[in-house]
Amino acid sequence: MRPAAPVTTTRGRWSLSEGTPRPYERRHTGAVVSASPQPSPTRAGRRRVHPAWGVAAVAFVALVGAAGFRAAPGVLMVPLHDELGWSTSLMSLAVSLNLVLFGLTAPFAAALMERFGMRRVVACALLLIAAGAALSSRAQAAWQLLPTWGLLIGLGTGSMALVFAATVADRWFVRRRGLVIGVLTAGSATGQLSLLPVVAWASDALGWRTAVLVVAAAALAVVPLVLLFLRDRPLDLGVLPYGAQPAADGPLSPLEQASPRVAPERAPAARGAAAARAVRALREASRRPAFWALAGAFAICGATTNGLVGVHFVPSAHDHGMATTTAAGLLAVVGVFDIAGTIASGYLTDRFDPRLLLLAYYAFRGVGLLVLPWLLGPAVHPSMLLFVVVYGLDWVATVPPTAVLCRELFGSAGTVVFGWVFASHQVGAAVAAGVAGVLREQTGTYTAAWVGGAALCAVAAVLSVSLRRAPRPEGVSASSSSPA
Repeated sequence: MRPAAPVTTTRGRWSLSEGTPRPYERRHTGAVVSASPQPSPTRAGRRRVHPAWGVAAVAFVALVGAAGFRAAPGVLMVPLHDELGWSTSLMSLAVSLNLVLFGLTAPFAAALMERFGMRRVVACALLLIAAGAALSSRAQAAWQLLPTWGLLIGLGTGSMALVFAATVADRWFVRRRGLVIGVLTAGSATGQLSLLPVVAWASDALGWRTAVLVVAAAALAVVPLVLLFLRDRPLDLGVLPYGAQPAADGPLSPLEQASPRVAPERAPAARGAAAARAVRALREASRRPAFWALAGAFAICGATTNGLVGVHFVPSAHDHGMATTTAAGLLAVVGVFDIAGTIASGYLTDRFDPRLLLLAYYAFRGVGLLVLPWLLGPAVHPSMLLFVVVYGLDWVATVPPTAVLCRELFGSAGTVVFGWVFASHQVGAAVAAGVAGVLREQTGTYTAAWVGGAALCAVAAVLSVSLRRAPRPEGVSASSSSPA
């Protein structure tokens, strides 16, 4: 078979080929990197922005557009109950189904992105979200939320889960990987929480049916951007991932050894059955205690964010006399500080032990949940503002260190393994959403749910520090996402 022609950048710094390597070439994970003279300082100064940042920007916008529904249930439960008399526990069941599918779809979505590409999977996911939201606006009975909120939107949001962020960072970045995961994670959570005031206003002023159409429009509007500008791999544009350097003669450096994809190729394994690959990754990972520790801690993360606060904060605040729009505004403040917290967490993950970061995050979260029942009231006091700021900084700060630990502990399978760990996150969220709804109906208050969540955070902190990290090659810093 005749070797493929080299792929060379316009700057001429490096080339990729699939033919027989010449003496000055080096193979890395199936791709060949050829060394060539370094550009002069003048040319380097004129170098364009790396395409990886454009892909990350499109991914950020896509995650914001897909996250609209995650903001909707907590805001819509009160008007749905008032207008149609639907019970909190029944609506929580639809949300629980959504969260379960959101989580269980994630590992298969990671494998599907390997098989069909990110662009196709993400575009289809956005269309599912838009369809589910639009159809739910026609619901006449509570059970109709199960196929719309639960099935369609669950599958769509699951395919746009945090494994999408991890996949973008893994394929397109060698340096700044932790930071990119943090930024993209912030995009998902920020889209969810920043749309809360819009959905709440639309529900109050125009009705809940119009509010869910806002969610559908947000998802649908992003589809053209994804189809036009999202790219699957650096090879599609003839470039290396951001931070990957042309290899010189001699053995691989420790950083190169620690970077599974300097120039990812379309491996034959990626063309296998997506479901089989995802199940195989789960089977192999489940033999190690580290997987169960990560999954258990992340399940508690989901329970104490999406499950408790994301779904039940607004109804709980309403129980204490707070206006729905005010409570939604507080969650929007959580979203604002979530941006800073998640990006900062990505930065810190590149520099410090991720286990210790998780210990701190779960400790702060547990304290916040423990005092929350005594902070809620008709008015917003400074103590409540302090809670939303701290909880915002902590909201999904757990994602970058968890994703990096998956990568360190499970190597090239880390992205798919993170998909399964994320599935546990959503199962925890689903269980918490359902249990909190039942506790509210049985006791008339959410206090037991908040205190129980605080206790679970203590368990998550212990699980996180119990992990044993994989030995790191000599000369490699805290993350392959070291500073440029």
